[in-house]
Amino acid sequence: MKLSKLFLSRFFSRFLTACALATCLLPLNASAQLAAPPPPALEGRAWLLLDVNSGQVLASQNADNRFEPASLTKLMTAYLAFAALKQKSLKPEQVVPVSTRAWKAEGSRMFIEPNKPVTVDELLRGMIIQSGNDASIALAEAIGGNEEVFAQMMNREAKRLGLTNTNFTNATGLPNPQLYSTAQDLSQLVVALIRDYPEHYSLYSQKEYRYNNISQTNRNRLLWLDPTVDGVKTGYTENAGYCLITSARRGERRLISVVLGTASESARATESQKLLNWGFQFYDSVRLYARNQPVTQLRVWKGSSDMLKAGFTSDLYIAVPKGQGDKIKATVESLQPLLAPVSPGQRVATLKLEIDGKPWRELPVVALEPVPVAGIFGRAWDTLRLLFK
Repeated sequence: MKLSKLFLSRFFSRFLTACALATCLLPLNASAQLAAPPPPALEGRAWLLLDVNSGQVLASQNADNRFEPASLTKLMTAYLAFAALKQKSLKPEQVVPVSTRAWKAEGSRMFIEPNKPVTVDELLRGMIIQSGNDASIALAEAIGGNEEVFAQMMNREAKRLGLTNTNFTNATGLPNPQLYSTAQDLSQLVVALIRDYPEHYSLYSQKEYRYNNISQTNRNRLLWLDPTVDGVKTGYTENAGYCLITSARRGERRLISVVLGTASESARATESQKLLNWGFQFYDSVRLYARNQPVTQLRVWKGSSDMLKAGFTSDLYIAVPKGQGDKIKATVESLQPLLAPVSPGQRVATLKLEIDGKPWRELPVVALEPVPVAGIFGRAWDTLRLLFK
C-alpha cells in the first residue's frame, strides 16, 4: 500500500512537471494590435516584398500567378554556374568556346566572338552586369553540354529549391510559351542565391562592365539611386513588360522586392523603391531566439534522459510593424508523448505566436540534442507510466 502511494505521488509529480513544460509561456509581453499602413499603390501585374531574416512576405499582389520571367531567368543560370564553380567543374579562369548559337543570340549581348577566348569569369560578368544572352548560352553549354540539357538542370534545381510554379526552357529568358515563374518563386530563388553563394553575390552590385572594347552599364537604376541596394536583376520582353527584382540592406535587415510587368524602365525602378521604402519604414525585424538557444525543456519517455532541450537551429526572426516587437505572446506546445529515440533537428514542439489574443504564426521547434533509447528496465518503467498517463 505504501509503495502504491509512493508510486502515485511520484507519478503525479512528474506528470504535472511534464504538463507545465509542454505548454509554457515565454518571456514576452501579451496583447497588442498588430497594424501597419497599407502598402503603396503600385503599377505592375504582380509584386511582392519579402523580409529575408524572417522569411515573411510583408505585402504582395498576384504573387502566385504565372508570368514570363524574361531575363530574370538568368538568376537560375547564375545559380547553376556558381554551383559548378563550387564543385570545381568550372574554374573562373577557364576558357569557354563560343558556339555559333551563343554568338548569334538575340537580344542583349556582351558581344563574345567564336574566335576570341573568353573566360568563365568574363561570361559571368557579361551575363549578370550586361544581361548578355550570348554569355548565358555559352555558360549553359559549358555546364550542360547544350542549352536543352541545361534547361533540364535548371528545372531539377528549381524543384529542389521548392519553386513549384516555375518552368525553364532556356538559359536566357527569351520568350517561350512554356517558360514561366511567379513573384513568390523568384523571391525564393534570390534568397537561395544570396544564402548559398554569398561569395559571388557582389557581382550584382557592379554598375558597369567593359568587354570587347564595349562598356555597358547595369540596367538596375536603383544601384545609382539607393546606396543600400546591392542587386539584383532586371528583365524585359514585350510580353513580360519591364521587371525588376531588388535587394536592399539597411542595418541588419534585408528586403527583397519583386515587381513584374510595369510599363517602362523608370516605372519598375520607381515602384520597387516605393515598396522597399515602405517595408523599411513601417516594419522591424526582431530576433526572438538565437540559434541553438534552448527555448524550453520537454519531457521524453523511454529515453536515457528524461528531459530534452528544444529550440531553433538558426536565429529566429519575425517581422512586425514598428514598435510592436515587445507585444507578442508566445507559447510552446510539446508533441506529447515524446518517445525516444530523438535526433537533433527532429520536430518536438510548436511555437505559437499571438497578437492581441489572435493566432498569428506557428513555427516548428526542434530537438537541440539527441536522446537515445533507455535500457530495457527504463523502457518498461515508462511504458507502465504511460498507461496511467
